[in-house]
Amino acid sequence: MIPVVEKHSVDALIVGSGIAGLQAALQLAPEASVAVLSKVYPLRSHSCGAQGGIAASLGNCGEDATQWHAHDTIVSGRGLSDNLAVTFLAEHANKTIIELERLGVPFSRNEQGLIMQRVFAGHRHDFGKGPLARACFAADRTGHAILSTLWEEALRRKVPFYNEFLALNLIIEKQECQGLLAWDIRRGGYHLFRTKTLLLATGGYARIFAVSSNPIANSGDGQAMVLRAGLELEDLEFVQFHPTGLFGRGTLISEAARGEGGYLINGEGNRFMLSASPEFGELAPRDYVTRAINQELVEGRGIDGLGKVHLDIRHLGEELIESRLSQIRELCFKLANCDPVHAPISVCPTAHYAMGGIPTSFQGEVLFQNDPVLGLFAAGECACVSIHGANRLGCNSLLEAAVFGKQAGIAMQRGIKKSNSFPIVKDAALGTVLGSNEKLMKREGDESAVAIKESLQKVMMESCGIRRSENNMRACVEKIRTLKEQCDYCAIKGDSLPWNMSLVEAIELGNMLDIAQGVALSALERKESRGAHYRLDFPEIDNRDWQKHTLFKKNGNDFKITFKPVHQSSDV
Repeated sequence: MIPVVEKHSVDALIVGSGIAGLQAALQLAPEASVAVLSKVYPLRSHSCGAQGGIAASLGNCGEDATQWHAHDTIVSGRGLSDNLAVTFLAEHANKTIIELERLGVPFSRNEQGLIMQRVFAGHRHDFGKGPLARACFAADRTGHAILSTLWEEALRRKVPFYNEFLALNLIIEKQECQGLLAWDIRRGGYHLFRTKTLLLATGGYARIFAVSSNPIANSGDGQAMVLRAGLELEDLEFVQFHPTGLFGRGTLISEAARGEGGYLINGEGNRFMLSASPEFGELAPRDYVTRAINQELVEGRGIDGLGKVHLDIRHLGEELIESRLSQIRELCFKLANCDPVHAPISVCPTAHYAMGGIPTSFQGEVLFQNDPVLGLFAAGECACVSIHGANRLGCNSLLEAAVFGKQAGIAMQRGIKKSNSFPIVKDAALGTVLGSNEKLMKREGDESAVAIKESLQKVMMESCGIRRSENNMRACVEKIRTLKEQCDYCAIKGDSLPWNMSLVEAIELGNMLDIAQGVALSALERKESRGAHYRLDFPEIDNRDWQKHTLFKKNGNDFKITFKPVHQSSDV
């Protein structure tokens, strides 16, 4: 018997209410019928956690150029960035910032009243010659400021939101997206959204690691749905660890702290980055700083012999800290009982950002074997336009979400105009996606989803984290296989469907296991070190054999890995 399903028909369905999703919604509303589906309340989307800034070559605090921004992004990407996509991003950056400013984003200002810009690691003037202030910011709440502004504008345009809805499965027939099945977390029950165009803007998957700056909700739902639909994911092995997460929690301590002049100290009282990176010190690219901190910890030079170093910003003074780093101070107060005005901050690397994801074009079209899937789009961290390559340049994440969220919205608008009617979802297709979830709801056993999740996060952190090796990753792959078997005996607790978090946790766990398997197998396959992917047994970059993208695809109960070339241009 098919369960009761509430049905909706909209021109455009946007899954995810972060910056990418809201940017797309604003391109479509009110001309088209739009619905935004979100697992959390919009202002709790992960975009609000971005602190430090959004990159653009405005040149308000020193000379800058679009070409310099593109060059820095490509250099940071370690040979895996799509040069044309990077150029597109850099060329649209300034316009995007001005548009956000005119919508009302309260950027910090310099003495001339222009948008203030700060130094961030990896941003250089004149093709790599020295530090450059390129990060536009709103104190250290930049993501929250942008997200709030876009959300308010979406409400003004009367965009309908379906909050606390969990996306379950895409419905795709003959490489055409027809809609999506979702679960109403608050009330319990299925919802089918028939749509002419669908955008996935569901964020990343760094919660597969034990120490992460991501919210609990970032369980790779969008990427896992793409896998289940028989499509590909790209470059899953490249997960960026931010150098400075709050010790014991993983909560992000923004790179803005180092951009303003903060520095790192080991257990011996030494500024170790001055020897690890004599040219750039604490403003070296993130992968260098992360590995340098990890090296200090491995060699026993952590603070008090623990897995942490100190980030010291005391010398910046209370006035600067309160005006530009106030959220960092607040987080330290609340989560670590520490006032960074008077004491150093205890930090350690934290899983932060997924460079890989759903392969897309510049317009956000989801690609399968280089061909667009009709009606399906992706943008933001869940997508892989190949901007970031093997290592994301700081402040490009908010920019990517804003630029490509808008481009996806424009492309969806064109798709809507070409379609005269809503797709017809066949009972057989709906029954297939319903069947898998109904099977999950009827599982029996005494395994714990929470315990399985913690085991997954632990093994990913230890065996597929900052330092990787063949033996550890093979053990990781085997452990994930065992955890997937255990997951089959993880029963849903409680008879009530509304707010049944046991059900939500089980669905999220299944998604996390699939994505973790993809990360581990892709990392095991890539026999080199590049950017965020560092292997002890293959410590050098190998441009002859491995300057290529990894594609990961689910094939029944098995998985398949293939490769595709990097698109580069000598003109960039």
